[in-house]
Amino acid sequence: MIKITLPDGSVREYEAGTTSMDIARSISEGLARNVLAAKVNGEIWDASRSINTDSTLQLLTWNDTGGKFAFWHSSAHLMAEALESLYPGVKFGIGPAIENGFYYDIDLGERSLSPEELPKIEEKMLELARQKNEFKRSNVSKSEAVDYFRKKDDEYKLELLQDLTDGEITFYQQGNFVDLCRGPHIPTTEKIKAVKLTNIAGAYWRGDEKRKQLTRIYGITFPQQKELTEYLALLEEAKKRDHRKLGAELELFAFSERVGAGLVLWLPKGTVVRNRLQNFLRKEQSKRGYQEVMTPHIGKKNYM
Repeated sequence: MIKITLPDGSVREYEAGTTSMDIARSISEGLARNVLAAKVNGEIWDASRSINTDSTLQLLTWNDTGGKFAFWHSSAHLMAEALESLYPGVKFGIGPAIENGFYYDIDLGERSLSPEELPKIEEKMLELARQKNEFKRSNVSKSEAVDYFRKKDDEYKLELLQDLTDGEITFYQQGNFVDLCRGPHIPTTEKIKAVKLTNIAGAYWRGDEKRKQLTRIYGITFPQQKELTEYLALLEEAKKRDHRKLGAELELFAFSERVGAGLVLWLPKGTVVRNRLQNFLRKEQSKRGYQEVMTPHIGKKNYM
């Protein structure tokens, strides 16, 4: 038996080899339905991964940062599966979760990807998600991993493998897609109910401008369509308050490619506002400087 310590300090005993999902079910079926991943001894794991030693455990849902991380990481893999289905021969760089969503760097060869194609990829992702495929983790040797991606003719994964040690390598598979990955992932694709691919950009392979520029596709997903709708509404509100938009509308400042990208040209109204703010800050800093000089002497006893 192994001892599992939960966040409230309670300790439960389970058979060695039990999973975080098994433990969630032993607590509540409702909880188990919401579990996306687990934090085992401080490290985020798949909820389906076996626990074989005494451990601390936190079950992660959508309300936890770690739960969202696993959800969006899995969504990157789902997008890659959709891309491989729609664009045979596509090659993959890296596809991590980020603060709000995920991205994947891909190589389509001589072909370019247009924003008009994103809805088609979204539809394919949702179609694949409804297949309820499990995210399956497997350990392979480095030689097996190299052989797999050599047959697939994916030089980016082969280069990533060169940086890894000769120990066990982890693969993840959902449906027909297999990727080189450390995880973690959510239990199944069915958790992903809403998809929005937000942007296409260029990204040099491994951040090196001397290397090939890949296509980076950004996206975000949610467990409910309602949450995506609310997120998109917030983005629209944020656009209305964008400083670049407001600056132009209020005639405060402008930008010009001739002057230089990102360099602000202050207009008369903006100059007035800027000067007033600077004068205010100077006065505040002057006051604080006076207080910092005087405050250390207040309330001090003289021990001389």
